[in-house]
Amino acid sequence: MNRNNELKRVVVTGYGAVTPLGATAGESWQAIMEHRPGYRYVDKTAQNIHTHFLGLVDNEPDLKGVPAAIRRRLPRFARLTLGAARQAMAMAFGNEPPQTFYSPLACGVIMGTGWAGLDESYDAIDEFSSTGVASPFNCFFSMPSVTTAACSQFWGLNGYQNTVIAACATGTIAIGDAFEVIRSGRASMMLAGAGESLTSTCAVWNIDVLGALSKETEDPQRASCPFSAHRSGFVLSEGAAVLCLEERESALARGATILGEITGYANFSDAWDFTSPADDCLARVQTITHALQQAGLEPQQLDYINAHGTSTPLNDINETQSLKIALGDAAYQTPVSSTKSYSGHLISAAGCFESIVCLQAIEHGVMPATANYQQPDPLCDLDYIVEGHRPAELRRTLNLSFGFGGANAALILEKHV
Repeated sequence: MNRNNELKRVVVTGYGAVTPLGATAGESWQAIMEHRPGYRYVDKTAQNIHTHFLGLVDNEPDLKGVPAAIRRRLPRFARLTLGAARQAMAMAFGNEPPQTFYSPLACGVIMGTGWAGLDESYDAIDEFSSTGVASPFNCFFSMPSVTTAACSQFWGLNGYQNTVIAACATGTIAIGDAFEVIRSGRASMMLAGAGESLTSTCAVWNIDVLGALSKETEDPQRASCPFSAHRSGFVLSEGAAVLCLEERESALARGATILGEITGYANFSDAWDFTSPADDCLARVQTITHALQQAGLEPQQLDYINAHGTSTPLNDINETQSLKIALGDAAYQTPVSSTKSYSGHLISAAGCFESIVCLQAIEHGVMPATANYQQPDPLCDLDYIVEGHRPAELRRTLNLSFGFGGANAALILEKHV
């Protein structure tokens, strides 16, 4: 590892996603382009759950080739994440192990989750209560760092490792922290991502009872409608997304395909409330401002913003206000969209998946529209790309993620030149 004082450039060489939209990042992008939402009608009123739409993954990734010693210890969120990670590593390295190009000590992992194997923990309680025994792997099912451990072991990545737990900002922070690790010279390659799966009755009820989930009972076009006046909450989805990051010169030297470059990252806390954003927008504004400053960009240089855009009444107004304060007049000139209107809210994986969407938007020259926008909200008055996907030459994008507990994170993802 080269650990001199020179800051390194960090590029993306692979990514993968398993979402309700598709089994791969490519399938998920295609579903967005075809205006196909990933969530569906689910009636759980008999279980005292009032939300009626969920984003579910029908088929788990094939983990053939993963040793049983690893595979059997993984809860569903970790299996989804490992599947996404395998896509990212295949895109970055093909059939070659990363050790072909790097010392194992220069390769690391930062994975994240919001609630880990909560579903499995609930199942274990019932099983243990009735039989006195449960799965001997339950300790690992509830271990938030299980995916970090699994990826480290499966690919022999002996370098920097960590596990991020920051609710809905988890994935963006995982990528950002991995970016900083490479930028500082502490690693040459990092695998970064997150996954979530909260589908059990109690897990869904836990969020529904807070009033955060969509209250629409019939129309899927009103279930997730970010920035639209009739929005009523977010659609809970499961899924995972992972990126492979590398130090630029090393990636070029090995002939890697560069998918984009990360040039700015920031992470500030509201220090305000567990569910509501801070009224003063201070931390969100600083998050946006600092990311731009690190990237060396002025607000007017942004081409596209992938907003957190949850479709909750409070977030969408607060996020709009934060963008106005941080970007000034440029806020009105910069197209913004929320792809949660297609995917639902992937919780910890949202920021990772939306970072991939930013890279795909740059690659294809298309800004995804915000779906289901039907009724203007006078407090949400930016350009949310509501008329359909918009072709454009994109070079610089901003991805925003905000989480329960007041976590705020931002990434600048650029076309590599």
